[in-house]
Amino acid sequence: MFSNEAAVDVIRDVVQEVRKGLPFTVDAWVLLPNHIHAVWTLPEGDTNFSKRWGLIKATFAKRVVAVGMVTTGESLWQPRFWEHRIRDERDFAAHIEYVYINPVKHGLAASVVDWPWSSFHRDVKRGLFPANWGSGIDVDESRQYGEPTDQQSGHCPP
Repeated sequence: MFSNEAAVDVIRDVVQEVRKGLPFTVDAWVLLPNHIHAVWTLPEGDTNFSKRWGLIKATFAKRVVAVGMVTTGESLWQPRFWEHRIRDERDFAAHIEYVYINPVKHGLAASVVDWPWSSFHRDVKRGLFPANWGSGIDVDESRQYGEPTDQQSGHCPP
């Protein structure tokens, strides 16, 4: 679904609309052809990731059906998402790196900078990452990059 620019534009617009009503900061984001990875910071005292994801999913689905990108009843989203409370700066960095390395991990890009639909480019402009970060490396499949492990339940309903 997210392999064409029109769908990317719709998801960007939808996220911006949801952020107006239910604020959150996008710390990292990557759109892959069949899924999204994101790290968000919600306002102090707000833990309602589910409402935000629910609105994003529902609004996106309505829009892409309305313009004929998909047909009604076509499954667009998995029924749940993985939520993880960031423990510290090291954990935060690991999750950001996981988001950014994901296109390389899935064989969609040779390097992080090659994947167009990622907030990595924004973070390079901000000086948070060098443009060549993640280039020329083999993705270490044994490293968890912030992924859930068997010891973490991790899945939450939408």
